[in-house]
Amino acid sequence: MTPHDFTHRLDSRMLGPVGAARLWWSFPDDEDARRDAARIPVTPEAPLPDPSSGMLAVTWLGHASTLLWVDGVTVLVDPVLSPGIPGAAKRLTPPGRTVETLPRVDAVLISHDHYDHLDVRTFASLPRATRIVAGLNTAAFFRARGFTDVVELDWWSSIGLPGLSGEVRVEFVPARHWSRRTLTDRCHRLWGGWVVTAPDGRSIYHAGDTAYGSFLKRIAGRHRRIAIAALPVGAYAPRDLLREVHMDPAEAVRAAGVLDVQRVVPIHWGTFVLSGEPVLEPIEATRRAWARSGRAREDLWDLPIGGSRTL
Repeated sequence: MTPHDFTHRLDSRMLGPVGAARLWWSFPDDEDARRDAARIPVTPEAPLPDPSSGMLAVTWLGHASTLLWVDGVTVLVDPVLSPGIPGAAKRLTPPGRTVETLPRVDAVLISHDHYDHLDVRTFASLPRATRIVAGLNTAAFFRARGFTDVVELDWWSSIGLPGLSGEVRVEFVPARHWSRRTLTDRCHRLWGGWVVTAPDGRSIYHAGDTAYGSFLKRIAGRHRRIAIAALPVGAYAPRDLLREVHMDPAEAVRAAGVLDVQRVVPIHWGTFVLSGEPVLEPIEATRRAWARSGRAREDLWDLPIGGSRTL
């Protein structure tokens, strides 16, 4: 029987009113944020990978919104393509794609229900037959909005999608985070990340939204051929408030080491003002941490918004 909520899985401190007020007052000035955001490269409607090639590839659409391409299967993770979200100003940078110019997708994966990852305005423009895959207790949310093909998964459970050379597995994995959209649904829907695995065993990991934690070792032990990881690097300051829910850039690079993954796509930055660090600091700090780690520069896939990279 599915529990009413997942508070028993919570290993992060949720912000109370005082912490939320502190966070809000830490936000950079809007003029400064938009000046910095103007330096973020955006390539709207750039050419996309060809799914018929069967390669592994990633397209970053801004924030956590990402297209993953695995053995002919195309999945869309956390699509937030509208002009803004509740609780934040309008987006700083345009999305890499509009809903109308998205490619055909085999499934949409939702990491959790926060507004910067689950956007009802984006979903309002998607066909109601779109397959939605999300954590436990999420199906009712989508069925109430007319979606007819909704799959709920617990951590470590998966579904199969037909690829070019066999079955592609889509597995829901733990994250150190939480969920809530209203005052009354605290931790009601399960949160997590995604591992999409090709028939040859290579996979792409999308962490969703998460702090650093011991669960990464469990993911690495279960998935030993993660070829690409999309890891969040933004929304981490003030650190004492957000350490338990968001990785900072240094932790993201350390997570890559734990996962034994060579190539990393930095996500969860440059789109919304959600925390106190300057807009460009997450990617600049990620590049510095990457260089300090001794990793090859070409393996840091710091894509422009709308950009793709193929393995």
